[in-house]
Amino acid sequence: MFDIQENLKKLPDSPGVYLHKDKLGNVIYVGKAISLKSRVRQYFQTSYQNSSPKVKALVSHIAEFEYITCASEMEALILECNLIKKYMPRYNVLLRDDKTYPYIMVTTSEEYPRVLKTRIVRKDGNKYFGPYSDAGAVNEIVDLLSSMYQLKRCSWQTFPAGHRPCLNYHIQTCRGICGGGVSKEEYRKSIDEILQFLSGKDKPLIRRISENMERASEELRFEEAARWRDQILAVRKLEETQRVTMVSDQDLDIVLAGKDHDHAFIALFPVRKGKLSGRETFSIQAAEEDQKKEMVGAFLKQYYSQWAVVPREILVEELPEEKALLEDFLSREGHKVRIYVPQRGNKRALLNLTKADLQEMTKSLADRTEVRRENEQAVLRELERLFQEGGFQRDPERAGQPMRVESYDISNTNGVDSVGAMVVFSGLEPVKKDYRRFRIKTVDGPDDYASLQEVLYRRYKRALNGDPGFIRLPDLIMMDGGLGQVTAASKVLDALGVRVPVVGLAKDDHHRTRAAVFRDGRELPLRNRPVLFRYAGTIQEEVHRFAIDYHHRLHGRRSIHSALDDIPGIGPKRRNELLYRFKTVENIRNATVEQLQEEGGLPAQVAENVYDFFRGKKDREPAGLPDIAKDPD
Repeated sequence: MFDIQENLKKLPDSPGVYLHKDKLGNVIYVGKAISLKSRVRQYFQTSYQNSSPKVKALVSHIAEFEYITCASEMEALILECNLIKKYMPRYNVLLRDDKTYPYIMVTTSEEYPRVLKTRIVRKDGNKYFGPYSDAGAVNEIVDLLSSMYQLKRCSWQTFPAGHRPCLNYHIQTCRGICGGGVSKEEYRKSIDEILQFLSGKDKPLIRRISENMERASEELRFEEAARWRDQILAVRKLEETQRVTMVSDQDLDIVLAGKDHDHAFIALFPVRKGKLSGRETFSIQAAEEDQKKEMVGAFLKQYYSQWAVVPREILVEELPEEKALLEDFLSREGHKVRIYVPQRGNKRALLNLTKADLQEMTKSLADRTEVRRENEQAVLRELERLFQEGGFQRDPERAGQPMRVESYDISNTNGVDSVGAMVVFSGLEPVKKDYRRFRIKTVDGPDDYASLQEVLYRRYKRALNGDPGFIRLPDLIMMDGGLGQVTAASKVLDALGVRVPVVGLAKDDHHRTRAAVFRDGRELPLRNRPVLFRYAGTIQEEVHRFAIDYHHRLHGRRSIHSALDDIPGIGPKRRNELLYRFKTVENIRNATVEQLQEEGGLPAQVAENVYDFFRGKKDREPAGLPDIAKDPD
């Protein structure tokens, strides 16, 4: 057993990183220290433990600690940053989902660059812009730029002789790089304009769109002119989110912390070439008593450590405690970074502007949070009424907490590729990490009841066996169906000894949720209960979508199977290449061995295998050979 007091005596008086762990061995806090001996001991002193509820909670869960010594405080800071990302400790201030925010990448390392969305930044010679918190906006920008400039979309870098342009060329969303449809210099001009736009200079882009619109209008191509007009509106819509404040034509970031009773977040205002170009918000994990400067300091370490380019100046409302150390940490290859609070001039005005924006955003978030809280409470009240009317019993320890609801659905095509789906909701929120998919194994044909029973048996059998991915049970099961589905589900649960109430969601002739169906056949109409009606409908739509999506993917993989897959020597790569070059299986069927070798690029033996598969060997045998008798007797 770990003896804390004995191990405190062994701590070295040197820089390093310490890791506090709970009784299960989970890392719950990572910190750095100039002196491990002094810093770690503070956690176990009475005066320090009384400093805040967060520290009290942390110390009460510390069962052991580890430490790693470092040569300097800078080395300790870098290690601390890496360990926080690795363990995501409960009591650290955390940047949530720090690897999920998308970037826009311009592949300038390629001869003909592309514009793509990516979530990984590498030092590969390409240009990265972001990260952005709105993935939908990134998709819109990428599609707009690729379509308007008719950029190359495929990943091919070289093209074999006789290569034919793909569909993108024929629908005029690519200029046909593969066929020499555009010079490298002309293409590069388009890329330069795109780089300027992504850097905040949008006038050349708007001018280009306007010219295209006017040209199409003069040539009476009004539908095309209307599309260009819509592109201008889209760009200007993006421009409306950008406010201009000149700051000596330089790049800098403004980082501010915001919090209310339920949420903590960081607002990042990027300034590029003196232009305030939007706002990104990042949700963070922080305790109520965490100060804003502490939140900002943690964000700076975790956010910029994964970013390829750090601006030379970062403006903040309050200086983080480790200001000097953070500046050294963020400065790279002679690129000095300064973190400071401007006191006067344009930068102070800019900081005040963003602070006012943050206050409005915080107020808006608080209003939305209050509305959502009221909706959650309304749903909880309705579900509790449903429990009462159904004669169900809920665990008293979970009273007042959001109800955990599971729902199931079966999807197949005439009994083929039959699958089951399980979705989970906690109150209003879908818990997507707990969604599960099942491929039906024991049922032949379109038997939804038997398929449903197989899914429930597999799910709850794994829970009873202690599988951590299935061990948490719901408060309620909402079946997509009526009394038949409820009865089928209840039989499985009874056999396994699982006590979870089941309610069916019956639909009317218009396929709309009509009533909740209990096990004894009673029905509770939902039309006069709008809150429960909408909630049940949302769950039904989600489980149906999830089941259909899995079924389509499974069925699609089966449909991809081609006759070519049964030919020796033909794998997926050669199959796709043959279909690309010959367009159809029928053309491959009619090709000679020589054509399969020359046009299809197949080795001689594989070409013969393809030919023999479709026509048979006897078609190539020389005349005069005797027929082989079908019956040797």
